[in-house]
Amino acid sequence: MATTTLSNEEILEAIGHKTVIELAELIEAFKTKFNVTIAAPVAAGAAAGGAGAAAAPVAEEKTEWAVVLKEGGAKKIQVIKVVREVTSLGLKEAKDTVDQTPSTIKEGISKAEAEEIKKKLEDQGAVVELK
Repeated sequence: MATTTLSNEEILEAIGHKTVIELAELIEAFKTKFNVTIAAPVAAGAAAGGAGAAAAPVAEEKTEWAVVLKEGGAKKIQVIKVVREVTSLGLKEAKDTVDQTPSTIKEGISKAEAEEIKKKLEDQGAVVELK
């Protein structure tokens, strides 16, 4: 019985067709199967800082933001419409995202875009946090 090995390009192509929820399930399955955890990378500047950096720490300005939906609020249908507008989720995925709070709506975006999405969701009664 021959084993077929997929190329990295074939794997990326297959992943590209999955919904956000399917990708989250895939990540959980990957972590379980290979018994790994996913940790944030350590900033290289922290290791190379030296004594001067310890005396006067410099806070880096955050460049990437995430919009986290804490609660759907009373106007859940309107919130689902906004979630669909700012993401490319289908109706079912958007509804599941609003139902399963807290949930990340969008991440890796600019502060201006994050604040715009937050305002749209809050206008519909949702509780939103920027991270």
